[in-house]
Amino acid sequence: MDIEIRDDFDLRKIVNSGQCFRPTEIRDGWFRFIVGEKILHIRQRENVFEVDCTADDWQRVWTAYFDLATNYADIRRDVETFAHGRTCEKFLRDAADFGAGIRILRQASFEMLVSFIISQRKNIPAIRSSVEKICARFGRRVDTDFGEVHLFPTVDEISAATLDDLTGLGLAYRKAYIIDAVAKVSSGELDLTALENLSDEALVDTLKTIHGVGDKIANCVALFAYHRVDRAPVDVWIKRAIERDFGGENIFDTFGCNAGILQQYVFYFKRSRR
Repeated sequence: MDIEIRDDFDLRKIVNSGQCFRPTEIRDGWFRFIVGEKILHIRQRENVFEVDCTADDWQRVWTAYFDLATNYADIRRDVETFAHGRTCEKFLRDAADFGAGIRILRQASFEMLVSFIISQRKNIPAIRSSVEKICARFGRRVDTDFGEVHLFPTVDEISAATLDDLTGLGLAYRKAYIIDAVAKVSSGELDLTALENLSDEALVDTLKTIHGVGDKIANCVALFAYHRVDRAPVDVWIKRAIERDFGGENIFDTFGCNAGILQQYVFYFKRSRR
């Protein structure tokens, strides 16, 4: 099936933007995305995108997943307006242009919680490796036309895991954090679905009750699982941008309701220029 998308949409930039760890480029321009039990293979062919899902699944699952109801070209124009007259104007314009095509994915909350716990003091390839190892050990195998793939484990599938079970996955001290997160979700102490109804601040504060989850991880989960696009997580790359490119000012606080999208442009730009 062919899909026409008339807005910023770049598969490679999305995959490499740092917000997701399972989507990947497979071969011949085909990319794979997974959300829950749904698997999508998609590639760009001239001005349209070829997908291997049904029309119903595209509308019901993937339109929301790729945030296609939001006009990202308009947001980039908002960045240009915001940047005008600032000392960092050129940097912000360049970052928005360079990041054109990135979209904030609406990803599964449990997967994002575990994935960003893993992300502490790890680079993206190492995070991807650990996430894939978790999927291979605990997740259900699915055969596709592009080969087999393991889904991210459900809470039930990983709830009985011990520290020993998590050994050999490249997790180190993060094993204990994952065990605590799984226990809180499995017991119902932490209801990931109910968190959708909380304010941004309450959501972040609740996530921080998990052992090992601080401001950065909680804000990443808020942004990439709960689509709180006004949240701008501060990692090492964003901290450097604030200190070296923005004169010490956290401009994301000033930018407002789409600060998380601007954060992605800046993160992608800084990391790609390293």
